Amino acid sequence: MNVQDRIRQQLGAAKIVLYMKGTPQSPQCGFSARAVKLLAACGAQYQSHDVLADPDLRQGLKEHSNWPTFPQLYVNGELVGGCDIMAELYQKGELQKLVARATG
Repeated sequence: MNVQDRIRQQLGAAKIVLYMKGTPQSPQCGFSARAVKLLAACGAQYQSHDVLADPDLRQGLKEHSNWPTFPQLYVNGELVGGCDIMAELYQKGELQKLVARATG
C-alpha cells in the first residue's frame, strides 16, 4: 500500500484525525501541543498519527493536503487546517461545533 492509500485509509477510519509531531501524551512541538489542548477543550475523540515517526507519511501528507506544516487537523476527511486556524475557529466557537457535528 502506498502512502497516499494509507492516508486515505487513516482518514476514512476516524471522523477526526490529527497529524502531529509526537503524540497527544507527548507532543514534540508547541503547535502540536496547542492543537491537542484545543481538541481536549472541545471534548473531541480523535485519532492521531505521529509524522516524526513516519517520514513517508510526513511527506505524503504535504502532497495530499498541499499544506506544508504540522499539525494538520482533518474532520470527516477534509483538511481543517493547522494550529492557528484551529485556535481561530475555537475562539469563534466554530471548532466546538465542527467537533460536535462530526461526533454527534
